[in-house]
Amino acid sequence: MALCDVLLTHGWVKNILFLADRTSLVTQAKRSFVNLLPDLSVTNLCEEKDNYNAHCVFSTYQTMMGCIDTVADEDGKLFTTGHFDLVICDEAHRSIYNKYRDIFNYFDAPLVGLTATPKDDIDKNTYEVFELQDGVPTYGYELAQAVKDGFLMDYLSVESKLKFLEEGIAYDDLTPEEREEYENLFEDENGDLPDRIDSAALNQWLFNEDTIRRVLNTLMEKGIRIDYGQKIGKTILFAKNHNHAEAIREVFEREYPNLPGFAKVIDNKINYAQSLIDEFSDPKKLPQIAISVDMLDTGIDVPECVNLVFFKKVMSKAKFWQMIGRGTRLCPGLLDGQDKEHFYIFDFCGNFDFFRQHPKGKAAGNQLHLQGAIFHLKAQMAYKLQDLAYQTEELIPFRKALVTDMAEKVRELNKENFAVKQHLKYVERFASEENYTALTYEDTLLMREELAPLIQPDQDAPSAVRFDALMYGIELAYLVGKTYKRARTDLVKRVSGVASVADNIPEIMAQQALIEKILHTSYLEEAGVNEFEHIRECLRDLMKYIPPSAHAPYTTHFTDEILSVEWKESELENDDLKDYKAKAEFYVRQHQDHLVIAKLRTNQPLTGQDVSALEDILWSQVGTKEDYEAQYGQKPLGEFVREIVGLDMRAAKEAFGVYLNDANLDSRQIYFVNQIVEYIVRNGLLKDLSVLQEAPFTDQGSVVELFTDISLWMAIRKTIEQINANAVA
Repeated sequence: MALCDVLLTHGWVKNILFLADRTSLVTQAKRSFVNLLPDLSVTNLCEEKDNYNAHCVFSTYQTMMGCIDTVADEDGKLFTTGHFDLVICDEAHRSIYNKYRDIFNYFDAPLVGLTATPKDDIDKNTYEVFELQDGVPTYGYELAQAVKDGFLMDYLSVESKLKFLEEGIAYDDLTPEEREEYENLFEDENGDLPDRIDSAALNQWLFNEDTIRRVLNTLMEKGIRIDYGQKIGKTILFAKNHNHAEAIREVFEREYPNLPGFAKVIDNKINYAQSLIDEFSDPKKLPQIAISVDMLDTGIDVPECVNLVFFKKVMSKAKFWQMIGRGTRLCPGLLDGQDKEHFYIFDFCGNFDFFRQHPKGKAAGNQLHLQGAIFHLKAQMAYKLQDLAYQTEELIPFRKALVTDMAEKVRELNKENFAVKQHLKYVERFASEENYTALTYEDTLLMREELAPLIQPDQDAPSAVRFDALMYGIELAYLVGKTYKRARTDLVKRVSGVASVADNIPEIMAQQALIEKILHTSYLEEAGVNEFEHIRECLRDLMKYIPPSAHAPYTTHFTDEILSVEWKESELENDDLKDYKAKAEFYVRQHQDHLVIAKLRTNQPLTGQDVSALEDILWSQVGTKEDYEAQYGQKPLGEFVREIVGLDMRAAKEAFGVYLNDANLDSRQIYFVNQIVEYIVRNGLLKDLSVLQEAPFTDQGSVVELFTDISLWMAIRKTIEQINANAVA
């Protein structure tokens, strides 16, 4: 807000675009702007459909993508490429990829990205998009520092281990009554019984009532309460999926029948989810416990939230810290007139342990939508089918069909659409089948980046499209010499699912011979691309008949056990922004035109005022004095900077000019002085004279051998010392 105030006040910008990926975030940001800058003309495109001419426009990415092409005034298109002077991108860690990035390419304006969790994954690198060094944002404010400064709230973690979530459910560990239930549920038609149910099944398709009960009881007994202890404080419970969330709600209502409406599910399967979010955000309304599946992980601002419950594993570091952020808001007077002092994080799935062992988490790939993924698979197959080994009577027409289909998909794109225009060079190129004649590997990468996100979905049933993606993946694996066992196992499962309802559906009966071959012969082991393609074509439209998964869902009543409960202090420090060395060195390299840094590079002596300027940079802007001293001890600031930028060659030769131009020096002595010049140019200083006893300095002889006139050597040494001294005031 302060940045925008300065820019608007000084007239440096006239129009600002603020983008977020959810309407609630847009509305919240607009409200903040209006409160802080009441004279600012603002509009929210998500709500105010006809007001487009405000100085500050707030919009979701989806709304703006539609408005760019459709909103016009008397002069034509309103949102031209130069309409905005500044674009602000909220939640930049996830919003600057795939189709949304076309907005940033379209508008010719500086981009400010805001995120609490920048990413440095290979294919999702927030720093790279903004042309920054990894881990070195333009401006960074640590969570630990924000807590220390009193702007955000600290937490305590309550890390509990439940036996079933840790070890799974073992048949031998159950009571006789529980074994009977286990047998009734999990014995197959052949009488086989698994020894155990893996822990990964818990909360995925198997919901054990006692496990849920113990989690809820822990929250209700140990969680932060309000209203003089009468009511559990606002709580977000992160569930694994919708079925898990509903199971939690049902157990809560049975365990606490005196608390109707206290716990509600909020996910994208609830029709009135936004209304529930609004009610949860209101401290005077229920629910007190929001059981969330991916909807409250980011973007929601509920200062009254004092308990977070992790009842699922989280592999993404960015997502984990976004989720933790839901509890960090300050809330004065919350606890019976006292301010909120901290919040609790109940972790039942080992998330803190996971991130202690894997500080960067597991990177999530930059996912394409299904049709885009299929387009990219086809591109890779078309490339591989160019190999001489695949120039057969059967595969040549198959490649031609792939190419025809891909080119047609590209021709379907609307060239008047602003997003398509950003990639017009590639759209026009790959709309012609002729340009697929000799594809390169680089072409397949271009098609993934430039075209696949634009491809429009077909009207086919989603189950058929998913089967297409599976089969094309198997075909591509075959072409590159891999078996792709996981995909083949998935294929067999799907075909088995179709076979299980064959008696009732004529379409399935018509493919009975093929189904039998897949399930009961070595057909798949011996199949090639043509056979896999035959399977795809014959069975894709049958996938819609597959009954609900055999693993959908089971509820069990086995007695679980809490193995341990540990209360731990927060661990706010992380490696994202605390690498002072990287930040300081990056800043110096990027600001070599700064007056003081330029003086150091050109061998001009520093003043006390220059040192004060360096202190402001290195001890205030980049980090703290403590950060600097922890990394570099008592090293003078000028020496630190000079070691990074080196010394300008002209300045170095000027310093030693009296010797280099001295006709009385022989070639060996001039060689030695030149080596000193090159060393200081590279390193900025020469403080350790012992290096002069090593190559390349000694290539023509030692100092003693070269300078029999000791006064000449002492004069050269004095020049070295003066260059060193110029880096210290």
